[in-house]
Amino acid sequence: MLFNSFEFLLFFPIVIIGFYALPHKYRWLWLLAGSYFFYMVHEPELIILLCISTLVDYYCGLKMYTTNNPKVKKRYLILSIFTNVGILFLFKYLLFFTTNLESFLGFFGVELLLEETTSSYNFTNILLPIGISFYTFQTMSYSFEVYRGNIKPEKHLGEFALYVAFFPQLVAGPIERASRLLPQLKQKVSINIPNIKKGLILMAWGFFLKVVVADRLGIYVDEAFANPDSPHSISLLLGSVFFCFQIYYDFSAYTSIAIGAAKTMGYDLIQNFNRPIFATSIAQFWQRWHISFTQWLREFLYKPLVKQYKINRLTAVFIVFFINGLWHGANWTFVVWSLLNALILVIEIATKQVRFKLFKKLNIPIRFIELSGWFVGISYIILTLVFFRSPSISHALIYLKSMFTFGSLHINILGNYFELFLCIILILVVQSIYYYKGNSKVYEIVTQRPNYVRYCMYLGYILIIVLFAINRQNTFIYFQF
Repeated sequence: MLFNSFEFLLFFPIVIIGFYALPHKYRWLWLLAGSYFFYMVHEPELIILLCISTLVDYYCGLKMYTTNNPKVKKRYLILSIFTNVGILFLFKYLLFFTTNLESFLGFFGVELLLEETTSSYNFTNILLPIGISFYTFQTMSYSFEVYRGNIKPEKHLGEFALYVAFFPQLVAGPIERASRLLPQLKQKVSINIPNIKKGLILMAWGFFLKVVVADRLGIYVDEAFANPDSPHSISLLLGSVFFCFQIYYDFSAYTSIAIGAAKTMGYDLIQNFNRPIFATSIAQFWQRWHISFTQWLREFLYKPLVKQYKINRLTAVFIVFFINGLWHGANWTFVVWSLLNALILVIEIATKQVRFKLFKKLNIPIRFIELSGWFVGISYIILTLVFFRSPSISHALIYLKSMFTFGSLHINILGNYFELFLCIILILVVQSIYYYKGNSKVYEIVTQRPNYVRYCMYLGYILIIVLFAINRQNTFIYFQF
């Protein structure tokens, strides 16, 4: 079910009313049923994969806790990893792996005839379950934490299933740790009007970001990337800039709606963004972007590689970013995008001390260093995102080449200057709000105003949605991951 759909506008009030109407001891069942329904609306048969991940990790968690044998405990951890990664591989990477294997062996003259095999088994018709990368990583984090002894396993199967399938963050995160979310799901929650108001305002902000801003930027981006060899280099440059903001607003829109929906029920989800566009370095950008996922990679991949397997930390960065690229999709464009970010991050880390000594020696003002770091960092992010958005590496290279040909100064590829300038104005407005309030306290723009101002803002919001919303019910970009 899409957040930006009429079905959700009916679904959500019913869930909230039922949640507060029921006694505490039955709420987990109500939310679990609602979460499964939320997931099954478009892909009912794929709920079985969610259930498999839930049951396997529930079982492995209990078994790891009841044994004192490290080898046995490790076997159950491996079973959890094998199951979740196996499901991911089968539904997300099998075709990618087979086609690349065929190409690799074909280079040496070995023919596998995989075309007939994929046709016979209908590999190309395998559906990519929505949210599979998110919920498998979330439930794996539970197994890791139980294995490390950080938390005790959850004995209540229903409440554990709710932790895995909690509908606000099921499809596109944030990826919640069991130590944060499970205790909240057990707590008795009473009606809290301020929390409900904050939650609804965050949801409204998310809808605005999605249907007014991100989807509007997407129209220009689609047109720009549809013609990578266009002579209008400035329009391609603007298309890449717009895509950077499109994906940011699209993803943060989902996060705002998810956090807001959870808050109306008294639950606090982790913030997934912390003003990443204002980061003054690549390292800082990745600390502020998709926070729940980067924390997962650091905790369960980077640290074990460095501490347990004694891999050089710069090498570990490349490994982590390679996994990061593959996690985003079964396409080499994602891997190239991620590895390019790893490259600049490693250079940044390796030269940090030298750069700071040089800046200090030259007596360069800190503010100038920060502004320079911001400009270089965001420019690099925008350029690498061309690979993220392109369907192939060759498409991205053509786009980049055309973008730096500096031919025509034409930018109005949609033939509508009003829409073009509206996009720019909306970006400036949103970034101004984020600069002063951050991603987590947008609701203060409304809650800290007198009553009459708030009512005017509510009316203005409705008018903006009615007049400027892009009514295409586009899926969120991160749904494909």
